[in-house]
Amino acid sequence: MGGDHGVKQETTKTTPPRPILAVCLNPALDMTYSVARLLHGNSHRVGHPLVRAGGKGVNVARVLQQLDQPVRLLGFAGGPDGKSCTQDLKAGGLPSRLVPIAESTRRTVAVVDAADATVFNETGPTISASEWAAFMEAFRHEAAASRWIVLSGSVPPGVPPIAYQQLISAAHTVGARCIIDTEGIPLRKSLAANPDLAKPNVHEAAALFGRPLRGIPEIRQAAVELRQLGAKTVAISAGSTGTVLVSEDGAWHAKPQRRYQGNPTGAGDALTASIASGLNRDLDWPTLLREATATATAAVVAKTAGEIDEATRHKAMADIVIEEI
Repeated sequence: MGGDHGVKQETTKTTPPRPILAVCLNPALDMTYSVARLLHGNSHRVGHPLVRAGGKGVNVARVLQQLDQPVRLLGFAGGPDGKSCTQDLKAGGLPSRLVPIAESTRRTVAVVDAADATVFNETGPTISASEWAAFMEAFRHEAAASRWIVLSGSVPPGVPPIAYQQLISAAHTVGARCIIDTEGIPLRKSLAANPDLAKPNVHEAAALFGRPLRGIPEIRQAAVELRQLGAKTVAISAGSTGTVLVSEDGAWHAKPQRRYQGNPTGAGDALTASIASGLNRDLDWPTLLREATATATAAVVAKTAGEIDEATRHKAMADIVIEEI
């Protein structure tokens, strides 16, 4: 080929894929305790907690790393707990840029027993106007080097309610595309910026519309309405009921044929990460949904949020039923 076009072969270079940017506005130092059975009002003896950097965006970045996708993490960090998060991310080899803040990074506590997980989430530090301005500057730089951006999790105090709307608009300005995974006012306001994909869970979508969503037809209708509000594609996750995705190309429902026991805390984040991976590889929607549902299943059986069990993911891939609806 080089000879045909007068270009020396040794000067030909392959452009490396652009990383997926995972944004975590409210990271946390996650502490996970394991007990045989959680009993309300009782005292529980526990071993050493598993302590690591967390938050929805961090969980997404960790799963993308396990899926062999190029990824970078952008967030805030402050105080001793912020320092612990920074050290943990560095030890895990996750490329990160954490904007320094005056107040301390929050903590979350998860108590996991054989049946389920109970999670306690602190609100988070208050972000000053100057800290938010520094974050926006860092975001513009990172977005320019990214093809897909995942914006997930809660918005800490001090950050404007239209934060995600601002970030999506800034990303679109430099040609990057965005996945939004949040709830409440931040989700509603983000839709005005036309995110490329919105991924609420069924409870978040129900809260947004002020009505229960029972069954696949009602979940599908909610996804249609989210598209009407501005999202280009919508995926609504509903636990063991599966995930409904509606795009301009059609609508699908993906569901595992059997239920897996474990810690469901990070399953939604794993689903979001796999969706980003599939979009970054230009997969068709049914294939992307199959991979994403299997990845979420693999997160349930993993020990902690931000991890997937690869053997379970491989087994579950053949266990997913994809139905056009």
